Amino acid sequence: MPWIQLRLSANEDTAEKYSDWLMACGAQAVTFIDAKDTPIYEPLPGDEVLYWANTVVMGLYDATHDMDAAIRYLQRIHPDREKMKFKLEQLEDKDWEREWMDNFHPMKFGEKLWICPSWREVPEPDAVNVMLDPGLAFGTGTHPTTALCLTWLDSLDLTGKTVVDFGCGSGILSLAALKLGAKQVIGIDIDPQALQASKENAKRNGVESRLSLYLPQDQPSLKADIVVANILAGPLRELAPTITGFLANDAKLALSGVLEAQAESLQEIYSQWCEMDPVAVQEEWVRLSGTGR
Repeated sequence: MPWIQLRLSANEDTAEKYSDWLMACGAQAVTFIDAKDTPIYEPLPGDEVLYWANTVVMGLYDATHDMDAAIRYLQRIHPDREKMKFKLEQLEDKDWEREWMDNFHPMKFGEKLWICPSWREVPEPDAVNVMLDPGLAFGTGTHPTTALCLTWLDSLDLTGKTVVDFGCGSGILSLAALKLGAKQVIGIDIDPQALQASKENAKRNGVESRLSLYLPQDQPSLKADIVVANILAGPLRELAPTITGFLANDAKLALSGVLEAQAESLQEIYSQWCEMDPVAVQEEWVRLSGTGR
C-alpha cells in the first residue's frame, strides 16, 4: 500500500500536541525524530516523555487520504498558521521489512569479530561470529555508537571475564563479549522487549546459559571486569554512580550514545571514578573509555 508522510517542525513543548493533531486528522501512525537521529525509547509506566528542542513530528497517512483537508485542519487550529512548517512526502510502496532485511549485511569489527544477520551465511566460518536478529530492540551494529563499542570489545582480552552490558537492547554487545570469551554477561535494560530480544539472540548463538538479563529495578549488586553502556548522554550523566558502581578495581569501562559536543562534560564526570582514555570518534558520535581506580 502506498503512503504519504506529513512532517511538522516542533519543539519539546509542542511535539505531543502536534502528535495529537496529526492523529485527529487521520494519521495511522506518528513518529518523533530529531536532527541528530537520537532515538526515543518507550518510557516506563508513569515516566514523563521528554522531546528534543528541535523535533520533527511525522504522521503516516494512506495515499488516498485527503491531505488538503488535513493541512486545512492543521492551519485552522495552529495558533500561528503563518509559522507552521510542514512537508509532504510520498513514500515508495515497498515491503519495508524485506527491504531492511535485504540491506542488513554481515559486518566486521576489529580483527576477528563479525555481526551476521541470522538469515545470511557467515563470510568467515572460523572467525568470531555473532548471529543476530534484532527484533524490536535497538542494536544491529550499523549505528556508529554500536560499532565503536564492538570494536572496543574486540580489542580486549575477555577470556574468563565478567561483563555488564548496561542498556543491552538487542543483546549485540552481550553476545559479542560472550563469543569473545567472557565467562558471563549481565544485561540490563528498561524495555522488556529488549530483554526478550537479547534472550532469543543468546539462544540463537548457544550462549544463553552465560547471559543473565534484568530490568533496572531487579539488577544485582556485583563487580565486573568490563562495563559497557551504549545508551544516551542524559542517562549516562544521571546514572554515572550506578554504572561505575559495577566496576571492580582496574575494570575497563566504555560509554557510547554520545555526540562529540557532549563528550567533554561526560569525560569530566566519569574521571571521578576512572582514568579516562582519549575519545574515539566515528562520524558525529564518540566512545568514551577508561579504567576504574
